[in-house]
Amino acid sequence: MGKIYAVEYVTLDGVFEEPSWSGPYFNDELQDWQFQNTMTADIQLLGRVTYEGFKEAWPAMEAETGEFGRKFNAMPKQVATTTLTEPEWNAAFIEGDVAEAVRGLKEQHDNIIVNGSGNLLNHLTKHNLVDEYRIMVFPVVVGAGRKLWDDGTKVALSLANSWTTKTGVAVLTYVPA
Repeated sequence: MGKIYAVEYVTLDGVFEEPSWSGPYFNDELQDWQFQNTMTADIQLLGRVTYEGFKEAWPAMEAETGEFGRKFNAMPKQVATTTLTEPEWNAAFIEGDVAEAVRGLKEQHDNIIVNGSGNLLNHLTKHNLVDEYRIMVFPVVVGAGRKLWDDGTKVALSLANSWTTKTGVAVLTYVPA
């Protein structure tokens, strides 16, 4: 059975959207860690909004990001969407029940990475499908924006690993308790 790991950027006040606030804190340590997260993944699992943003940005960034960009662009992607009809960028769209489809993906793949994709992450969490939450907590408070967790989302977690970058980003790995 494969493993789903969610890799998320959040502020101290829990905001995850539009992570331009992460730029001043992103360094070689995080770059290396993100490289390992991506290189060990077999497939990406994305929500529609993240998929559309990544699809627009990443193909043009491949030259500057080298091996990471090549892997990110070439990796198969499964996208949870009810509105898109024409998959692009090595993507296929999940049809039917998302939780059931993701259970099937876990049977077919060893390592499935979820980046961003807040609605999808909350749905997967409610169905106990996430095996690891790899969360980078950036030392900034932005005061407003979409929080990573929807109101009402509940999950008990255990800290499996933690470390801090030289720029003060706490990198926390949690597993379901």
